[in-house]
Amino acid sequence: MGIELITAEVCPFAQRSHMCLLEKGLAFERHEVDLNDKPAWFLALSPYGKVPVLKEGENRIFESSIINEYLEDAYPKPNLLPVSASGKAEARIWIDFDNSQLVTTYYRMLLSDAPSRRTELVDKMRDLLLYLEREGFGVHRDGPFWFGGEISLVDLALYPHFERFCVLTHYRGARIPDACARVRDWLEAMRERPSAIETAHDEDYHISAYASYAAGTADGSTARDMRESV
Repeated sequence: MGIELITAEVCPFAQRSHMCLLEKGLAFERHEVDLNDKPAWFLALSPYGKVPVLKEGENRIFESSIINEYLEDAYPKPNLLPVSASGKAEARIWIDFDNSQLVTTYYRMLLSDAPSRRTELVDKMRDLLLYLEREGFGVHRDGPFWFGGEISLVDLALYPHFERFCVLTHYRGARIPDACARVRDWLEAMRERPSAIETAHDEDYHISAYASYAAGTADGSTARDMRESV
């Protein structure tokens, strides 16, 4: 019963689960999908028309955060969540913070066509990063990663959009604040992880990939979902 990952290299959410599989040391097959020309077999698997989707035997799991928790439950070594219930809860709180705050602000900033709204969102991203620095990385950390010396699902949730932060800088002038020293150190440590190196693309790739978002012409599933809330 092999593991299959249906993915797209351009997608930050798919990168989360690709990295998780690599961090777990699991054997798997990758099936790349063209998100601009989605095949019928993929749409039959993915009810939202999104990657990633993970298949294992009769199991079909979608949504990157849920896939990663499935992998943690099914293959608990190495641990990518704390052992304690409180530690797991903390991890889930910050994964939700990433999904509900950082990621939505990222896309809203790119998709907004109103200059005043863009400025408001640049300021909001700055405040979110300062909060992450102070309340996240600034709390009982003893090592380069979220929980210290070992990587976790929090790190894997956060990293892909930070790899793509250059897009916000290029198109909207947003930057990681100088005061976010811990965030910057974490990002450098993450970039050196073999799982990040194997799945990474350079800044030019990401800037090109998000050109349609910045121009307001993107029509993929994520763009449509985020545009509704801009």
